[in-house]
Amino acid sequence: MTLLLKLVLAPLLVTGSSLAGRRWGDRVTGVLVAFPIVAGPILLITCLEQGVAFGARAAAASLLGLVSLAVFAVVFAYAARRWRWPAAVAVSWLATGIADVVLAGQNLAAGWALTLVTVAIVTGRWLLTAVDEGSAGGGRLRPPWWDLPGRAAATATLVLFVTGIASTAGPVVTGILAPFPIATSVVAAFVHAQDGAAAVARTMAGVLQGLAGFAVFCFLVSVLLVPAGVGGAFAVAIAGVLVSQAVVMLARGRRSAVKEPAR
Repeated sequence: MTLLLKLVLAPLLVTGSSLAGRRWGDRVTGVLVAFPIVAGPILLITCLEQGVAFGARAAAASLLGLVSLAVFAVVFAYAARRWRWPAAVAVSWLATGIADVVLAGQNLAAGWALTLVTVAIVTGRWLLTAVDEGSAGGGRLRPPWWDLPGRAAATATLVLFVTGIASTAGPVVTGILAPFPIATSVVAAFVHAQDGAAAVARTMAGVLQGLAGFAVFCFLVSVLLVPAGVGGAFAVAIAGVLVSQAVVMLARGRRSAVKEPAR
């Protein structure tokens, strides 16, 4: 069952977010791929196998992993302007790995970790403003037949690799690795290869927007696991993701409506 979760959920999210991106735009792709569909199953499996106390510590550490995910989004957006996708992925993973190593040495309570994630999201969105607005949109190419199967297969491979490492680690390392940019890397690489740096910038801006809900999910799991149990904690956390994303998207829509008459 755990292997099925690893092989099916993340590839389905990548496929679904890719289809949504073709329908509603690159930013929507980024928001959807930032949902905790990879980290969520990892944390759930960790709780079932190691207990709720272990899982709560891992969920709190996952908040620090989201800081690294924000680093990935910003670095990839800038790297995509200079290099092709293999180099952009390599540089972004290097930056993410360095951030993970630094953060693994920290021992922050969930509340402080949530504050750090919030700062990282705000800073990341500010850094992406120039690259997002300064990238000219190009024509969208028709994707080949193997596009979606390729994305799903690449995601499954990366999930197995990262979870294989995390399964032998403690709660802090497991938690930090849980949000590792697996699905995000796959989507970013395909977007870069097919649609260019402008589409990457919009997608990564969406990722940063989606991290708000991801952070709420990890925080709620970390504080509710012990008192509420696995079922209660994850149910509330999933609801928290949906509510927080609805609030963020509503606020963004209102800001866009206010700016529109000035054009």
